[in-house]
Amino acid sequence: MSSVVSLPGRAPAARSPAPRSPAPAAIVPPSEMPLKSRMIAFATMVVGMFIALLDIQIVSASLRDIGGGLSAGSDETTWVQTAYLIAEIIVIPLSGWLSRVMSTRWLFSASAVGFTLASLGCAMAWDIQSMIAFRALQGLLGASMIPMVFTTAFAFFQGRQRALAAAIIGAIASLAPTLGPAVGGWITDHFSWPWLFLVNLGPGTFVAIAVPLLVKVDKPDWSLLRGADYLGIVLMALFLGCLEYTLEEGPRWDWFGDATIRATGIVSVVAGVGFVVRSLQAANPVVDLRALKDRNFALGSFFSFMTGVGIFATIYLTPLFLGRVRGFSALQIGEAVLVTGIAQLASIPFYVALANRVDLRWLMMFGLGLFGLSMIAFAPITHDWGADQLLLPQVVRGFAQQFAVAPAVTLTLGGLAPARLRLASGLFNLMRNLGGAIGIAAMATILNDRTNLHFQRLAERLTPANEPLGELLQRTGGSLAAAGANVTDATAGALRQLGALMMREAQTQTFGDTYVVLLICFAVTTALVPLMRKAAPPKAPVADH
Repeated sequence: MSSVVSLPGRAPAARSPAPRSPAPAAIVPPSEMPLKSRMIAFATMVVGMFIALLDIQIVSASLRDIGGGLSAGSDETTWVQTAYLIAEIIVIPLSGWLSRVMSTRWLFSASAVGFTLASLGCAMAWDIQSMIAFRALQGLLGASMIPMVFTTAFAFFQGRQRALAAAIIGAIASLAPTLGPAVGGWITDHFSWPWLFLVNLGPGTFVAIAVPLLVKVDKPDWSLLRGADYLGIVLMALFLGCLEYTLEEGPRWDWFGDATIRATGIVSVVAGVGFVVRSLQAANPVVDLRALKDRNFALGSFFSFMTGVGIFATIYLTPLFLGRVRGFSALQIGEAVLVTGIAQLASIPFYVALANRVDLRWLMMFGLGLFGLSMIAFAPITHDWGADQLLLPQVVRGFAQQFAVAPAVTLTLGGLAPARLRLASGLFNLMRNLGGAIGIAAMATILNDRTNLHFQRLAERLTPANEPLGELLQRTGGSLAAAGANVTDATAGALRQLGALMMREAQTQTFGDTYVVLLICFAVTTALVPLMRKAAPPKAPVADH
């Protein structure tokens, strides 16, 4: 054993310390960052989350204009929205694993860069095929920005600050898709459809530059690429991609009566079973399904799913009613549904004030129940409803969305240890988008089936013995004859107008049916809220370094 020998009159020589990584100086624990720095960093990430969510529905009111500009039919233009949804729903659950590999700031920045470049590609698309490809890239590259905001908020904030952060996240998660048709309709009406995508360039560039400078909460771990569960990733992509395609296209193609829908449905089921088995057996799964063993997380994921059903289904139904039955333009539809977003923004101060004083479970129960009550206000809809008649139901729904979504975020994710939070956050966000896809597919199927049923029931009552019917046909035929039509054409024209009138009423009654179905769903969901426990803060440190 060697020893240090002291020379006369000299102190013992000291050993040189081993070189140390500069990482600790570069990575400041979130708890030690100034509050102002945390707020600015969080706000910057929220901008990225907002544009990624807004683009889900920003094209919904402008598909006809996009199709006209690219010389595409209605069947092709629906893929402008479907391609984005399929790509996004595949990447969202992978974001937790990807953020551990690349770090939060570099993954978020890369997502913002990719989303911005893909948006530019959409604006410059030269045909419908290039548009669909760029929209898929837009969803694929930008999807990670959504769940990373959730995990970073829990790293940045505690206590009362966390309640406010959850309120903002909950508002953006439901507000951005709600505003999509309004923003898209206004842009298309005042400018042109390429500006639906060009508006992303400014905020996307800002986020791509600002996040690496402001968000330094973790370090990349590229070694995770070596032991990654790539088979699980492939199975998950097949499962979610085929499922989303089946849900989007099923209502238009008679579901399993179509060979392609049958094939994608079978692939989705087989890949889904394989993905679940693989995730539960793998040592390092890319999606933490084991988190579902936690009661709060399992119930919270279900509530996220159901709020996705409600939010996306109503975003789908209201513009569709105003377009089909009332014949509103894209701008008129956007103006009519804008009130929902305004009501939700106005509810944030009320939620924040109550969140620090009232059990979050009761706030969520109130929100879910109020959402169901708003469906009661929608149910008696008639063919002459417009913005004025829809005002109160939409205000109630906007207020309800805030109280339904924000508590679920805190109750579901607030009690998870940081090691599990990233992987579980992707699953939580996936459930909301999956609920939206299933909700829209279910509503589309109800509209198709029930419209035919209501039309047949109306036709059964229109017999020659029906005196009001005879008077209507006589008046209509007389008006057409007075306009110069012969007797045969006048009679045929009167019957065509009667058929259009019957279809309008059948569609209106069917829209009422869809709101009743949503009411039942939310009544059941509300009753399950007391099963959740209060969210206890994690015992582990807030962020891993």
